Amino acid sequence: MKFALQSAETPLKPEVCPVIGIYENNELTPHAKKLDSQSRNELTKFLKQADLQGKMGQTLFLYNLPGTKHPRLLLVGCGPKKTLNEQEFRKIIFTAAKALMVSKATKIAFQLSLEVKNHDTAWKIKQAIEVFSDALYSFNEYKSEKQPAITLQEIIFPVTDKKELKKCEKLFNQGIAIADGVNFTKNLANQPSNVCTPTYLANEARKLAKQYKNLKVTVLEKKDMEKLGMGALLAVSQGSIQPPKLICLEYKGKSSKKPVALVGKGITFDTGGISLKPADSMIGMKYDMCGAATVLGTIKAAAELNLPVHLYGIIAAAENMPSGTAVKPEDIVTTLSGQTVEIMNTDAEGRLVLADALTYAERFHPEIVIDIATLTGAVVIALGIHASGLLSNNEKLAEDLIDAGNESFDRAWQLPLWDEYQEQLKSPFADMSNVGGRSAGTITAACFLSRFAKKFQWAHLDVAGTAAMMGQGPDRFATGRPVPLLMQFLINKYGK
Repeated sequence: MKFALQSAETPLKPEVCPVIGIYENNELTPHAKKLDSQSRNELTKFLKQADLQGKMGQTLFLYNLPGTKHPRLLLVGCGPKKTLNEQEFRKIIFTAAKALMVSKATKIAFQLSLEVKNHDTAWKIKQAIEVFSDALYSFNEYKSEKQPAITLQEIIFPVTDKKELKKCEKLFNQGIAIADGVNFTKNLANQPSNVCTPTYLANEARKLAKQYKNLKVTVLEKKDMEKLGMGALLAVSQGSIQPPKLICLEYKGKSSKKPVALVGKGITFDTGGISLKPADSMIGMKYDMCGAATVLGTIKAAAELNLPVHLYGIIAAAENMPSGTAVKPEDIVTTLSGQTVEIMNTDAEGRLVLADALTYAERFHPEIVIDIATLTGAVVIALGIHASGLLSNNEKLAEDLIDAGNESFDRAWQLPLWDEYQEQLKSPFADMSNVGGRSAGTITAACFLSRFAKKFQWAHLDVAGTAAMMGQGPDRFATGRPVPLLMQFLINKYGK
């Protein structure tokens, strides 16, 4: 899909389909009024006879409107005439995108002229690109009969105010890079686990390093981890025939500041190990590597924008399987940090691989470390599918991530990380247990990780509810979250 900016003074070519907003009760937006004037009020006459009421979610194609050169127009209902909030604006764009997917339009121009509270034209363009890209995404790589390709090829954003053009160009580029990063993340996560193994993730990282000159990759193999003493990561992988990988990417933008490290959970399939999941609960477990996919997608977007930040991406990749060699409940392992863990539940494996990855991040002396993981089912019970769980040892970092989430509409909600919860991780035989019981499961998982993150500002994003829709039916798919949140955080902190 091609996106383009152009001055509103440049006439649209006849083959372009304008997308025009209509308020409730068919009240006209500024662009609709202009169109009505061109058609000598034929638009108003048509609307009086049409079924379109201007309600949000309604769309209607209009053909060969007199006085206009465009054979096709799309009218989009925008609800009551008022200043919109972010969610309303995104819903309108999504509605338009879905209508255009099944049309024969090859090029469109967004001429919605809508006011969004506290946001300018540049923000609206960035959001429209991201929403449109999300709406048009499909994954049918493994279907013998492919879905028909959509006709739409180009989306044009006319800019009225020349003074806004420079900012619009900046956010236009950001929108494209983030949308591409999200789609990259989705494509990785949607792969089946017999394709997307730890080795596959390592190869995808190598491909990225070849694509961008300021990106390099190092992959630690099993023997390297044994030499370093990564007992936790190795314990998780020891039941599988698939070898584990610790994948480290370094993106070196122009920055004199200390680096940021993104740490991703890359469990390419999670059976639960010896603590075996019920059969129904294994559906969706190919998505247990969404943290890893997010790290790769975010680094791709940052490299695409040449973002001035020194960034590391660390991915702990393994497969959690039951076998005669698998780790067992009550086994004790020594982590890279030297701390010992009694593994009371082998299905709490994500925190184990992240523990060694967090310790490994210390060698890069990062200012900030953010880990991303589909870590607990408890976060889905607490927050559902709308917000990622956020826990941090630094309030300013937590606030910055929440702000970035609100700005990108990829939101997170902070949970407490109080010392009282650490008591639940006590073990009589090791420094800690890897589980803390049923209560406060998301919090105690983060408490476990916090013991390996004491040397830097650290935040944990539990994305078990937001990174993928893991239902039983045909609606299972990856969302690409939280790439927008992380990119907005990096742009806000380092890109200005």
